[in-house]
Amino acid sequence: MSRYWSPFVKELVPYVPGEQPKQSNLVKLNTNENPFGPSPKAIEAIKQAVDESLRLYPDPDASNLKSMIASYHGVASEQVFVGNGSDEVLAHIFHGLFQQGSRQPLLFPDITYSFYPVYCGLYQIPFEAIPLDDEFQLRVEDYKGINGGIIFPNPNAPTGRFLALAEIERLLAVNNETVVVIDEAYVDFGGESAIALVDRYPNLLVTQTLSKSRSLAGLRVGFAIGSAELIDGLERVKNSFNSYPLDRLALAGAEAAIADDDYFQQCRQAVIVERERMAQELGGLGFEVLPSSANFLFCQHPEHDAAALAAALRERGVIVRHFSAARIDQFLRITVGTPEQSDRLFAALKEALA
Repeated sequence: MSRYWSPFVKELVPYVPGEQPKQSNLVKLNTNENPFGPSPKAIEAIKQAVDESLRLYPDPDASNLKSMIASYHGVASEQVFVGNGSDEVLAHIFHGLFQQGSRQPLLFPDITYSFYPVYCGLYQIPFEAIPLDDEFQLRVEDYKGINGGIIFPNPNAPTGRFLALAEIERLLAVNNETVVVIDEAYVDFGGESAIALVDRYPNLLVTQTLSKSRSLAGLRVGFAIGSAELIDGLERVKNSFNSYPLDRLALAGAEAAIADDDYFQQCRQAVIVERERMAQELGGLGFEVLPSSANFLFCQHPEHDAAALAAALRERGVIVRHFSAARIDQFLRITVGTPEQSDRLFAALKEALA
């Protein structure tokens, strides 16, 4: 702790990202990266953008990218906000929409994306973690009280479970005084997007990312879609923080990735197919696997400690994610890999379980 820090800094509990190992020979199934590379057209667009124009600032409004996202999702450009990964988009949401001084708590699940309580600490937002049910499902009834906002991933992370669109609409019908954010980082792997509801509910904001289904985690591009009123608030925050969150290379790659819908559909379908194979194989090895609509599986083995299994897998060159949090300390989250990576996982598990 430094005497030069602002007082609140010493109270922060920072987010801990998944490990990015230095060894290249490991099967990396711990951070939900897409095992299939980005669209070749996106890579080519990035290469073409590497020229003398890099001396110039990028478009601060990302106008062309917003227009493409709007067209793809059937909304107006004024309903689209973009940022440096969905984490930055979420940070602006917490700062600009949830920090209202009412002192009513922000609501989100007790088992969810662990950046949410971090942002609450950073922006000094009171929150309440609402327990998921025994099947790790979100119950709409638990979110009907007075609140300072609601946010949850759909599909949820790290469970992978999906809340049906009808349930989200049921929640919106009884919660129109505060902002409801649906974090759809994984929606392309099996969920139905709540973007279809934004024109009917002005307090609804939906976030997505190009990191997962479009294989651009290294490029850092995320976006939000909602009413023009909410988007204008986010633009005010962004332009008071960093007018140029997306550089020229990120804009070029993101635009090309969105344009290449054939490649996107092919890759996400390949992930879905491999996810189902992985679930079946893990079940055959004795694992209890939660239904998943994401690009990962959340599972436990009734006869083996999860931390010990994660360590045994690492010894065999396979990295998965283990969480020590209450209720889920006996679960592993395993990213869907290529068929070859899955086979290495199954072989390593058979050895570890034996």
